[in-house]
Amino acid sequence: MEMLLFLIAFPLVAALLLVVLRFDGARGFVVVASAAAIAVASVLLVVFNAGFEQGRMFEAASPLVDTLCTAVSAICVVVVVAFAVKYRNLAAGLLGIVQIVLVAVVEFGFAHEMEVADGLYVDYLSLVMALIIGIIGSGICIYALGYMKDFQTHEPEGAKDRRPTFFALMFVFLSAMFVIVFSNNMIWMFTGWEVTTLCSFLLIGYTKTQEAIANAFRQIVMNLAGGVGFILALLFCVSQIGTLSLRDFIDVAVQDPAFAMVPVVLLAFAGITKAAQMPFQTWLLGAMVAPTPTSALLHSSTMVKAGVFMLVKLAPCFLVSAIPSMMVMLVGGITFMLCSFMAISQTNAKRVLAYSTIANLGLIAACAGVGTPEAVWAAVFLIIFHAIAKSLLFLCVGTAEHHIGSRDIEDMDLLFDRMPRLARFMMLGIMCMFIAPFGMLVAKWATLVSFVDMDQVALVLILAFGSAATFMFWAKWMGKLAGIAGSPDNVEVSVHPSEWFSILLMAVLLVAGCVLIPVMSATLVEPYVVQVYGMAGQDIATDNLWIASICVVVVVIALFTGLGRSRKRKVDVYLSGVSVDNEARSFQNSLSGQTVATARNWYMGDWFGEARVAPVGVAFNSLIMAAAIVLALFGVSFA
Repeated sequence: MEMLLFLIAFPLVAALLLVVLRFDGARGFVVVASAAAIAVASVLLVVFNAGFEQGRMFEAASPLVDTLCTAVSAICVVVVVAFAVKYRNLAAGLLGIVQIVLVAVVEFGFAHEMEVADGLYVDYLSLVMALIIGIIGSGICIYALGYMKDFQTHEPEGAKDRRPTFFALMFVFLSAMFVIVFSNNMIWMFTGWEVTTLCSFLLIGYTKTQEAIANAFRQIVMNLAGGVGFILALLFCVSQIGTLSLRDFIDVAVQDPAFAMVPVVLLAFAGITKAAQMPFQTWLLGAMVAPTPTSALLHSSTMVKAGVFMLVKLAPCFLVSAIPSMMVMLVGGITFMLCSFMAISQTNAKRVLAYSTIANLGLIAACAGVGTPEAVWAAVFLIIFHAIAKSLLFLCVGTAEHHIGSRDIEDMDLLFDRMPRLARFMMLGIMCMFIAPFGMLVAKWATLVSFVDMDQVALVLILAFGSAATFMFWAKWMGKLAGIAGSPDNVEVSVHPSEWFSILLMAVLLVAGCVLIPVMSATLVEPYVVQVYGMAGQDIATDNLWIASICVVVVVIALFTGLGRSRKRKVDVYLSGVSVDNEARSFQNSLSGQTVATARNWYMGDWFGEARVAPVGVAFNSLIMAAAIVLALFGVSFA
């Protein structure tokens, strides 16, 4: 109990300190010390709570805390409405007002006298999420120290230093995520949900450019819509089911699917918006305008993971209720395939990562929608490896951008020589996303088996085509990194130690996670499946997992062997002809003309461009969700 309260409260204390600290040295000390404390506490939480056959409930009922959470939720929306008035954004203002009214109705009309005795709850999924938030989230905060120092130097002369606010928001974000994953009281969970929405809004709009403000409002409008769905679900739970306990609600939904179908669909809708599934994908793409630590935090350990966390928690409900199951499966599957297609057409590395994030979240959602033990086992591993690999890739791209002046993949020629260590870390992250025997491919194989076992032919086809697109866009990027021609100057000597620390941390976590897949399955993932379903869900034999682990060790050794030991000498590039300009890679061709030697990827924008593909997914998924909500409201049920 004390450890849970520490993880929730301590980041808020750190945030208060960071608001007032204006000196780099003091700020660095607080960030590093706080991040270390949060990471250690999250590990200790797992150590102390591992081994329990059932989830642990903690008595934490408090009318004062309930009222405080309601007040915090209302304050979050008031802040949004104030910004909406300032920037004349009608949609955000109206949605904010609707949400405030609904919060007041739930709290003062129905829930004021309702008590959830066991307000906090820990199961193995909560422990997995705590490790992701506590270690990866904290590592991103440390990375931000060096990155934001460089970011500030590129600001116009005389620009206000807003880094105290930036770092404070990062730690508030971590606290809110801990509230979400530990709360059994759904009012408390909703408060954490809304705090993450507000923090995302403020972080995306950090630079206060016109583009940043527009993208921040796009995020807030879409997530406020999800928040309205969440609070409507709570209204139904408290008025019809008579509980605000998430665990009790799931039990009721499993036993009587028709009775609880409306709140299940509404909560699934909230999870879909938070996870940026189509048609809500544009808010996450817009988040790319924010500084890289924001992108990494939103895409890997927080925000979007809150959405898929909700969907995975509801997986037992989807298994017994066809309408919400079909909604989540189809929305997730279509998003996975179409966003994988659109990633092919992107040259901007951060947009590739964004589309890949949305696609993989779609695959996790599809697994949750299937709802079987095997699918949930795969979904949890997809969450783990996506969080680690994407954190590593976002941090690498941010550092590369600051040192080569571009985030375009086509500008990453010779990165293997220009930034040898960074290029290898980036290649490690890419390999984890699409190459066997790394963890993501193991989880995808388990996903495929779970789809086949449930005769989900459509999902099998979607997974096949989406995975083919995944292979193409990752292979293009990796090939660009691996190209070597000449000996350009090394530009990574000025990378900040805080950046190297965080990148190395993510790389170590990635390798350790891939090597220890059998251990994680036996100690964290499989126990969660047994807790929920009373049966095992591992589709891949443990011996095969260990074989994959050994192969990962071999690949990593090959990738990093010899790093820093090269004594190569710098020579001119041989262009297989009469050279005109070695630096420009130009030579005299057989017709005495001048030709430039180039190597450029194929992006097929006419086939897979956003303008062609996105409207299809937006239309289909909007129709699917609208149909599911209408059918749920009218009480239609399919056996």
